[in-house]
Amino acid sequence: MTDAAAQPSTGAEASPLRVERFPDRVVATLDRPEVRNAIDQRTIDALHLLCAELEAIPRILILTGAGGVFASGADIAQLRERRAADALRGINASAFLRIAELPMPVIAVIDGYALGGGAELAYAADLRVATPSLKIGNPETGLGILAAAGASWRLKEIVGDARAAEMLLTGRTVLAEEALAIGLVSALHPAEELLAAAHAIADRIARNDRDATIATKRVFRAPRSAHPAVDNEAQAVLFESPEKFRRMTEFLERKQK
Repeated sequence: MTDAAAQPSTGAEASPLRVERFPDRVVATLDRPEVRNAIDQRTIDALHLLCAELEAIPRILILTGAGGVFASGADIAQLRERRAADALRGINASAFLRIAELPMPVIAVIDGYALGGGAELAYAADLRVATPSLKIGNPETGLGILAAAGASWRLKEIVGDARAAEMLLTGRTVLAEEALAIGLVSALHPAEELLAAAHAIADRIARNDRDATIATKRVFRAPRSAHPAVDNEAQAVLFESPEKFRRMTEFLERKQK
């Protein structure tokens, strides 16, 4: 991570999303610990603002939660009052889609609960690391709704159709070791080491060429029908990049020593 000082967000009213900005990454912390970081409309609004910033100036995004919890779910008090028109607006889904489509990688740093909308926010990340206290899942059907902010299609892309169907239809909570075994998270770390582990991943990404990273994420997320044309088109741009020539020249010079 760069040595440059972070730039916390400021404002008269405390934001539900605490943001620290560095030249190559942003750390965004869901900060409603009194309600286990339940995702309310203000949180969604803050996520949209952050996405607009990262769309304009691409950087790695590290998403985490305050108080030993990632996010316990959507704010049920608000969710109970939403009606059909609200569902059709895709309030949470639209924000999570923007997060998933950010140009640079998104790392979800999950301590404790990631349930309902909190789990769906984690599924929108490219990479997920967690603590041994992880509890993740989608209990929406027990509340008379479905997981409509991405779980119905993102989860099976992560863990496969059969496992995702079982999780969504039973609504059970998956614990850390199972989440690691099924590939829902890529690593487990003690709570006191978790954020540092995420920064280490970000450091590794940041050492690579940013344009190549952006192209890799875009091509990776392209539909199967777009391949191999999308790969070839992205590679054609990179093949003309001065950074490609610089990096490959340095590689060859190192080999000759």
